[in-house]
Amino acid sequence: MHTRETERFLSIALGSACELETQLILSKDLGYISTELAQQLCDKTQGIIRMLTSLIKTLNK
Repeated sequence: MHTRETERFLSIALGSACELETQLILSKDLGYISTELAQQLCDKTQGIIRMLTSLIKTLNK
């Protein structure tokens, strides 16, 4: 059984993952990391976002 606290935690984690993706794009645009590295990290971040979204949907059923 999940609690509101778990839902809140997952929501915060999802927001943080989205924020990370934005920071990766900015880092690439400012030349701090290569396009290739940014893409690899964004791909991994997108995977985490998909997993969190799926878990949140499953818990809300």
